[in-house]
Amino acid sequence: MQSESGDHAFTVEVVDTPETRAQGLMYRQELADDAGMLFDFQEERPVSFWMRNTFIPLDMLFIEADGTILNIHVNARPHDTTSIPSEGPVQFVLEIPGGRSDELGIAAGDTVEHPRITAAQ
Repeated sequence: MQSESGDHAFTVEVVDTPETRAQGLMYRQELADDAGMLFDFQEERPVSFWMRNTFIPLDMLFIEADGTILNIHVNARPHDTTSIPSEGPVQFVLEIPGGRSDELGIAAGDTVEHPRITAAQ
């Protein structure tokens, strides 16, 4: 991930089927500071998430097909069923530990690199 504060590397698990996307990070008890989950929706479209059955706070980075971060929801609350939407069509969502995007200075307009994202361009 490239931001004004530099490059930041995360080890991500990719989920790209309806079943794996529905499961996401539910029921996980921890997530390393440099870990995350990359959701690939296979096409750009508006998406929304919730935190039902999720035990750890998460930052959600909504990413366009070209790797540009469209918007970020910081510190989604565990177990909250409130919808968290993208602000427009995205192909990817990267979930990382809650607060990490602020800690690292990651913001909308920054770019994310991953083989999946490169292939989508």
